Parts: sequence; structure tokens; C-alpha cells
Amino acid sequence: MSGIDYTQRIPNNVGLGGDVRLQRALEKWQPSFLSWWHDMGPDGFQAHNVYLRTAVSTEPGGWANFGHVKMPEYRWGIFLADAVPDRRIAFGEFAGAPAWQEVPGELRAMLRRMIVVQADTEPASVEQQRRLAHSAPSLYDMRNLFQVNVEEGRHLWAMVYLLHAFFGRDGRDEADELLARRSGDADKPRILDAFNEPCDEWLSFFCFTMFTDRDGKYQLAALAESGFDPLARTCRFMLTEEAHHLFVGETGIDRVVARSAELTRASRNGRASELGGIDLELIQKYIDYWFPYCLDLFGGEISSNAADMFAAGVKGRYQEERKYTNHSLLGETMALTVFEDGRLQTRDVPARNALNEVLRGEYRDDCQRAVDKWNKTTQAEGLRFRFSLPSNRFFRRQGIYADHCFDREGNPITRGEWERRAIDWLPSEAERAYVRSLMLPVTLPGKMANWIGAPRKGINGKNIDYTYVRTA
Repeated sequence: MSGIDYTQRIPNNVGLGGDVRLQRALEKWQPSFLSWWHDMGPDGFQAHNVYLRTAVSTEPGGWANFGHVKMPEYRWGIFLADAVPDRRIAFGEFAGAPAWQEVPGELRAMLRRMIVVQADTEPASVEQQRRLAHSAPSLYDMRNLFQVNVEEGRHLWAMVYLLHAFFGRDGRDEADELLARRSGDADKPRILDAFNEPCDEWLSFFCFTMFTDRDGKYQLAALAESGFDPLARTCRFMLTEEAHHLFVGETGIDRVVARSAELTRASRNGRASELGGIDLELIQKYIDYWFPYCLDLFGGEISSNAADMFAAGVKGRYQEERKYTNHSLLGETMALTVFEDGRLQTRDVPARNALNEVLRGEYRDDCQRAVDKWNKTTQAEGLRFRFSLPSNRFFRRQGIYADHCFDREGNPITRGEWERRAIDWLPSEAERAYVRSLMLPVTLPGKMANWIGAPRKGINGKNIDYTYVRTA
């Protein structure tokens, strides 16, 4: 059985009670986490009873126990997926060797940095979304926001456990720093750029959970292949919760698209904004803004770090064991499009150095599947408008394209042309202000804001008009 011990001060399935020193260290960190949650968690809703899902075991279905709970009383804890008996490292220089249960000394810095970067994203997103509930388009959406928030908090716990359990004083110091940084802070920002971006209205939130959390899916899946078994088991369980975050983003955008398409058809001039909706063209601009930011999260297209992590057996490809047969990649190359000597050209690079681009390609294909779904929504309304993803070279701030300008199709353009045309591709401040003006809260059960459609069904078999969030 893989039940979670809720009799402990820190719920867990890692036998925390048997390690008094580690238990005391984490119990010392716990008040700081709760203080951070009260300061930076959902603003003004800490006393509300929210219909939340809590994990009670790591078995299939065991992570979905529902009930109303105040968020500060949510049972955050440390949950690892079941161990795979006699698990072996699947790739890199150590392929075939037993998976590590402790951190190899020569990989200590690499693993610590990887865990810290992943961990930093979890509290960052909570901070970005701190005030969103005040403009929730429905109680259903408000509840989904809070579910995402508390699970990001639990994911932080999962990574902090690894830092405390396996990295000594350095790990404890890093865990403290995770609560010291703040999203968007000028002096102490979060590590990755996308997690310092404002997320102050719901179209951005849906784009964030669609695109940024989807990056998280692929990063966690690559880490779930790690030869460091506690990290792999941690990420495998986190992926079960991450699926809900992706659902919130993908279906949220689809509901906005459905309502915008409906209002477009009903308006005199074919503009949803004439009837208080969001124009389809503006939704496309939001996609073109958030998607490139999330492409940056994968790292450079040509990366010695990616090669080193693969060689060390620390981070694999997406579904490394299931999808691939060549787990060495020595002598293999991959063709990449680069911008050199003022033009785009193809260059063969060592396959290990191109692993970020392999993961980015998997991500893009997954995003395209969602875009295809949204296009079926506009098609069903009889509209010609179709959404698309911009080129991987468009609006990049990291990687080999970051110092150059490209149009939406990925064609090289001058800096001056970019400055003239960017307003055609990315939301202007006036357009963002218009979206913010629509963000009026709707708190009657079953009712939706005018700019978004209703979901197809409620949560856990409940009706859409269920009271998902009860006032204090």
C-alpha cells in the first residue's frame, strides 16, 4: 500500500517519523512556509472553505479525495510515487547501473541546481496569481485557481524534502531562499523570466496554465527519468497533479474562444468586443506572447548543460525508456536551423547538445493539439478564424535566436521593422487594459462572466452550480 500518513505533523509516505533529524529540520521550515502562504498565497480568501482535492495515497485514484477545506489548513506534505523494484538507470554513461538512492558526490552541484530551479517555479506561480480570485469569472474557476495554488505549494514541499534529505546545510539554505525570493521583485526575483511576468487577469492565467504548466509537464517527465531515484519518484507523483493544471488552461482558453466566437457571430461588425467579449485576434496575441516565453524555459537550442545532464543520467528525454531505443546518443547528430552570417541555415550538432530542442519539439506538438481543438470550436460557430502557434524563433529572449528579430513566421527582420510591427503580433497596453476591464467577479453559483463560456461539467461529478467556494 502507498497510503499517506496524516497522523504526522507533515503528512508523508517517506517514513519521515523514522528520521528524527530530518523531521525536525522540516518542522522548523514548516512555519516559514505557512508564513509565506499567508503573506503571498491567495489574497483575501484564507478563511473561505474551498472544495479541494487532497492526496490520501499514491495509488491510482488515491490522490483524489475531495472536500471543503480552508486553504491554510490544507494538508501539504511529501509524497513520492512507489519505488520500482531493482530500477536501473536508463540512459547516459551509467545506463544499466542501479538507480541512485543517494546523491553521487560528483553530481551533487548539478542535481542541487536542477532541483532548486524546478522548486523555484512552484511558489513563483502562487505569487503571480495572488490576487486573481478577486476577479474570478465564476466560483468554478475560483476553485480551480485555488486547487492549482495549493498543489503548487505541495510541489514546493516535494522539492524542499529532497533538498533537506540529500543536500545537508546547502540544501537547507536553498530551501530558505525559496521563500525569500518574490515573483517580479526588482532585487530578488524568481530565477526564470516567465515566473516574473504579471499574471493579473484571467486570460493570462489560462495562458499560463496552458503553456507554462505544460512546460512543467515536460520538465517533470524528463526528471522522472532521472537516475537519482528519489527525484524520479517525486516527479512521477507530481505529474498526476500537473494534469489538472493543464486541464484548467486548455479548457479555460477553449471556453473563452467559444464565448468569443458566439459574440463574434452575434455582433454587427464581427467583433466580440462590441458585446463585451474578447476578440479572437486578441486571444491570438496572448498566445503569441505566452508561447515564446515558455519556449525559453527549455533552455538553449544548443546546450552543453543538457548534454552533461544526459551523459550523467540525471535528466532524460520525455518518456526516455518507452519511446527511445538509443539511450547513449554518442556519435549521433541533429540538424538545427541557426541564424549565422545574416541568414538562416542548417547545422548538424551533437544529439546530446540538442536535447533541449528535442524536448521543445515534444512540447510544441502537444500545444498544437490544443490549438487544433480551439480551431474546432471556431469552426463549429461557422467562423473562418483559425489560431496558430508562432515560429519557435519569434519573440525569443533565450537561446540562439534571442539576439535577432524574426516575424511571426520566423523570417528574419530588422530591429526597426520589429518595432513597427510588434503591435500587430503582441497585445498592446490598451488591449491589456481592455481585458482587465472585463475582469469583474461573478460569485453566484453556476453563473459565468460574460466573456467566458460555461464548462461542460463540474468537478468530481458536482453540477456547475455547486458552491465550490463558500464564504467565511
